[in-house]
Amino acid sequence: MSDISFDPRTIKLNGDSLTGRVIAITGPTSGIGQALALECAQRGAQLLLLGRNAKKLDILYTKIRTLRTYNDTEAFPPVLAPIDLEKAVACDYDSIAEAIEVRFGHLDGLVHNAAILGQLTPIEQYDVPMWLRVMHVNVTSAFALTQVLLPSLRASKDSSVICTTSDVGRRGRAYWGAYAISKFAIEGFVQVLAAELENTSVRINALNPGRARTAMRRQAFPSEDLAPLPAPESLTHAYVALLSAQARGVTGGSFDAQ
Repeated sequence: MSDISFDPRTIKLNGDSLTGRVIAITGPTSGIGQALALECAQRGAQLLLLGRNAKKLDILYTKIRTLRTYNDTEAFPPVLAPIDLEKAVACDYDSIAEAIEVRFGHLDGLVHNAAILGQLTPIEQYDVPMWLRVMHVNVTSAFALTQVLLPSLRASKDSSVICTTSDVGRRGRAYWGAYAISKFAIEGFVQVLAAELENTSVRINALNPGRARTAMRRQAFPSEDLAPLPAPESLTHAYVALLSAQARGVTGGSFDAQ
């Protein structure tokens, strides 16, 4: 495993640090996912955007195409892949893998950002169908998508998988239920897969964005004043650093974005 003293927050990045790199992002239509998609586009990445809302994907597509810095590069338009991770079946994942193989031939980055909060309630009272839904979207879909995309990730000379984690996935907190436990599972997934891929070109790390001005934060803390919290676009640096070649060899870590 790599030296996890590496700190992505301190890495100096060039404007073209992702030029030519093919990067897939789940949950790209709002919050940190959208901020990251725009940042990656500005840095010249070829994007595959996976989201469940086709209209919001179209809006994001337009935003990316109107970026001056994006249009100054030789990047192709982003590829949109409407997919509902809660309802997706094997053929849906296979279609994404096939599209990447045909369009790009490899994949340099995969960011698992999509997640749902579920309920904030005691375990004793947690709704079982909601539990299954949260675990499926937050854990099982990340496993399934990574598994089917591993051949494309291996085809890259230097590929990076990032799983968005949380403080509550490192130390349990009362009433955070399935969400917290799903993030514990993601931390374990990163460690297991990093060990299995240690001698390959594929690296995988977990990244905790911390408190941010997002819709999920509002859902978790409805009475909180979000104004003082960091905006999503201020938290993309660590993601970009881990996606870039400057993090080559860094794997199995769990990092913070702030």
